[in-house]
Amino acid sequence: MSEVKISAEPRTEFGKGGARRTRRAGKVPAVLYGHGEKPKHIALPAREFAAAIRKGGANQLFAIEVSDGTQALALPKAIQRDPIKDTFEHVDLLLVRRGEKVTVDVPVQLTGEAAKDTLIVHDHDTLSVTADATKVPDHLEASIEGLEAGSQVTASDVQLPAGVELAADPELPVAAVTAAPTAEQLEATLPEVEEATEEAEAEVGEVTEGSEGAEEAPAAAGEESAEARTEA
Repeated sequence: MSEVKISAEPRTEFGKGGARRTRRAGKVPAVLYGHGEKPKHIALPAREFAAAIRKGGANQLFAIEVSDGTQALALPKAIQRDPIKDTFEHVDLLLVRRGEKVTVDVPVQLTGEAAKDTLIVHDHDTLSVTADATKVPDHLEASIEGLEAGSQVTASDVQLPAGVELAADPELPVAAVTAAPTAEQLEATLPEVEEATEEAEAEVGEVTEGSEGAEEAPAAAGEESAEARTEA
């Protein structure tokens, strides 16, 4: 994976207010740490950072140039997102050196097609591997081509690029191949699904009828609602 150059600014405001103002300015609050150095608080350009993560994944290597003249090579260690806005709230960046070995979780992609009338159950979407900090793969691959029902793909079956070592248990299940349900089996479960749906609808109807005519209690004078949010 090639490194992405990105600019940054030192961050002097902390706490909820400081992080909020940083994000309003179109930047992502971040912290650089590692190698025994004192953590450094910085702000990254939100658009550039988001574009790099979309292209390279969560293990994208960044060559960071801070406006105070310092430079750093770092990997994302923890990324906090807003689940509603799908924006980045905060990033922890781990300082690395060229040639240094790091252990990271890498996504696993299944390739090929299993035997006819089977279903694939994903047990683990990522695997822990050890690699050169500048050569972390953006994904790993495991073949399910022609696998019959009852087959299993484990961590040891995943193809590893040169220089990448498995850090997870070799017997860790990645995916399982199961038999697809027959039409008869689906028909047999249909009455149970319909019955459960009818019961749920009946319960909703009872709650609705019981709430009719109820008056909403007036809010106390001066009372305000507040949304508590944890920000970096």
